[in-house]
Amino acid sequence: MAIDEKLAKLNAILRELSPLAVAYSGGVDSTLLLRAAVEVLGPANVLGVIGDSPSIPRSELEQAKTMADAFGAPYAVIYPQELRNPHYTANPPNRCYHCKSTLFTGVRELAAARGIPTLADGNNADDVGDWRPGRKAAAEQGVRSPLMEAGLTKAEIRELSRRFGLPTAEKPAMACLASRLPYGTEITAEILERVEQAEQYLHGLGFGQLRVRHHGDVARLELLPEELPRLLAEPLRTTVAAKLKELGYRHVAADLTGYRMGSMNP
Repeated sequence: MAIDEKLAKLNAILRELSPLAVAYSGGVDSTLLLRAAVEVLGPANVLGVIGDSPSIPRSELEQAKTMADAFGAPYAVIYPQELRNPHYTANPPNRCYHCKSTLFTGVRELAAARGIPTLADGNNADDVGDWRPGRKAAAEQGVRSPLMEAGLTKAEIRELSRRFGLPTAEKPAMACLASRLPYGTEITAEILERVEQAEQYLHGLGFGQLRVRHHGDVARLELLPEELPRLLAEPLRTTVAAKLKELGYRHVAADLTGYRMGSMNP
């Protein structure tokens, strides 16, 4: 199916879901979904719901709000408090299930209070074959995935984002900060803050897509392979190591394999 046919299918799906609450993070997928919903249903029939927690970088939260304001999407912020859930903080392989269960419960409660019966998330067609425990939570709570239902892939979502003039069209993939911890490592607000500060520092140095993987007192840096030579050259190598040690890491390692999405999953 051509991308224009998929867009028409998406619009048809959205027309059946009014009024609609969208679990909105400011990422590539949920931003396109919220933007399309506003265009098809009108802002009075759409609500973006942002889940604010320590696992979300502050910069991502502010960008999400700014973008929603830019295309006239009403939104509200909830505070899921997943760190109070021991099933989540134990960080099992299905951590995302517990996180999404908490999030969707909060979204549903807010939506119900505003008379909105239907919830939607930004899952896309490429997510079908990936390790996505959060999809089980979505299914249990009847959350729709219009982008997936329309057959839109990540590449097509980026292309449509360009058409809409959305700044997220070229935005790197972003996962919650808890994904930087190996399964079984307890999730705490202190660790999440440390990871966020480390990644913010590296982005401030001009590095692009990256992850700071937390292994106890070791920070394992995943950068794009082409950016590794710059990281390892002096004086930056020493400067970066000193900064991350200042944040609380005893050892700083560069992963020679480079950045790859979901590297903790295998």
